[in-house]
Amino acid sequence: MPEKTPAGDPPPSLSPAIPIISPAVLKSKTLVFYGRALDAIVTVLVIVMLLTLIGALVGLGLDFATAAAALRAGVKTHSLAHGIVDAMDRELVIDVLSVFVLIELFRTFTDYLEFHRVRLRVLSEVGIAFIMREIFVGLYDHQMEWPEILALAALLAVLVTARIAAVQFQPPRDTLE
Repeated sequence: MPEKTPAGDPPPSLSPAIPIISPAVLKSKTLVFYGRALDAIVTVLVIVMLLTLIGALVGLGLDFATAAAALRAGVKTHSLAHGIVDAMDRELVIDVLSVFVLIELFRTFTDYLEFHRVRLRVLSEVGIAFIMREIFVGLYDHQMEWPEILALAALLAVLVTARIAAVQFQPPRDTLE
């Protein structure tokens, strides 16, 4: 029978071994787990973005088919060119521009998966595509007032400046890896 210490506990040599993990090892394992979890989440987002892009392309095809059917049915207008624009409708224009924004977002997620960071150049390109879409849609609908156009133009100028700065002041290659 093993000898007991005055407190009634077994001697230290017979106590169960509790592994002691150093803080550096714990931090390393936590960062590895975090990186894998983040990669899994971004991968799911890429799949969702891909499905959204496919859905947008299908919607674009349906809008185009509707416009073509309207042309075949006979557009009542004063010129064929004006009739084509009327037949295309607002939805087709918005869908085409939305596909470009989705492509830019898709590039951002795939860029993150490849480099494990979001680059300012790519992010500014997404913002530029989105602002351009808003300007085109607003101007196409004839619903934008001049203060809104000026505000979007100022935001566009800031995003273009950020993109130029991101290209001009890239970090050295050896610090990227």
